[in-house]
Amino acid sequence: MRKLAFVLCILLVITNLIMAQNHDLQQIANTIGEKYAPDKRVAVYDVKVTQHSYAIILSGETSEVAAYNEVLSHMKSYTSRIEDNINILPDKDLGAETRGIIYNSTGNVYSKNAHSAELVTQVLLGMPVKILDQKGGWRRIQMPDSYIGWINGSVEPVTEKELQEYLQKSKIVITSHSTSSYSRAKTNSETVSDLVAGDILVLLGTKGKYYKVVYPDGRTAYVNKSDAKEESRWLTDIELTHESIISTAKQMMGIPYVWGGTSTKGLDCSGFTKTVYFLHGIILARDASQQVKYGELVDQEGSFDKLQPGDLVFFGTKATPENPQEKVVHVGISLGNNKFIHASDYIRINSFDPSDPLYDEFNTKRYLRTKRVIGSVNTPGIQEIYHSTLYQRKENDTKQTSIH
Repeated sequence: MRKLAFVLCILLVITNLIMAQNHDLQQIANTIGEKYAPDKRVAVYDVKVTQHSYAIILSGETSEVAAYNEVLSHMKSYTSRIEDNINILPDKDLGAETRGIIYNSTGNVYSKNAHSAELVTQVLLGMPVKILDQKGGWRRIQMPDSYIGWINGSVEPVTEKELQEYLQKSKIVITSHSTSSYSRAKTNSETVSDLVAGDILVLLGTKGKYYKVVYPDGRTAYVNKSDAKEESRWLTDIELTHESIISTAKQMMGIPYVWGGTSTKGLDCSGFTKTVYFLHGIILARDASQQVKYGELVDQEGSFDKLQPGDLVFFGTKATPENPQEKVVHVGISLGNNKFIHASDYIRINSFDPSDPLYDEFNTKRYLRTKRVIGSVNTPGIQEIYHSTLYQRKENDTKQTSIH
């Protein structure tokens, strides 16, 4: 009986030691994850470490090769007996088709591979994406702003070579907020699809008042020239000025608020600011809490006279000794003269001035700071669309806006 109790005691001690070491090894893996993937919206890192008597077992997945290499190196310093089951994304089962091009006017992107999951963002027709993996009809994609999410349909898978060929082709950019493409060069012909501002289609030619185009999935159609511009002209005509930003923003007045919306069908607050700047050839980070990290700091004291039209104004909860983590939850665009435009139920104008009928007391009280995008183009988080290869980054740009 005493021998059995002794054996059980020894087994309990060994079990506790293994559990403690498992915890320590997992903490190392977690620390590496915080280093390489601090924002789970733009990087995948889910690595589990367990230790058995025969080996250290690594499982999970990551899109960050450097993180994977560091985890593996650390674990090998403990033992050479490693069972490596970490899946490096893009998933090898995808083969060569690890790129994709959006073929619907808009595509909904979710936090998980289910329609019941949170809608986190949208993608536009013609947008190139990186495909990370696939589960049934769902694909996990990474967009040009590095945002990651799940989409069902809407993506035409291609190889890297096919993507580069696509990027070099002549294109048109839809400039109308809402229009359609047609099966023939007549507005009374059958529609091929709806279209929204910022959609991109490959240009095949012209016929009278129409562009002939082809979709990424092979459909051909005609688009009225009054609803679009050729890509080269669109980029050349862009004037990134305080006045042009305000003009574009005001043209969206009344568009309804849609959580996760980044198209003229519906917009959330950061989707609104992102779309306004995209129509000026600039890719911003997706969420307000990301956008606030970039650009030139203009004000954080509530000195609204320093604000210029086009500046981004941010709102949320300030850090305090009791709650040291600041929370940025809302963003709008300054119009100057103490006014700002933002998505709140619908795109509307409000004021910081208590004497103004448009005064927004709620947001004025939670104002955090203002950042300036104009003058900060091609700095981290504020990426200019490169001429003739839409959505491609210039070679000196930073990883924050990469789809590579």
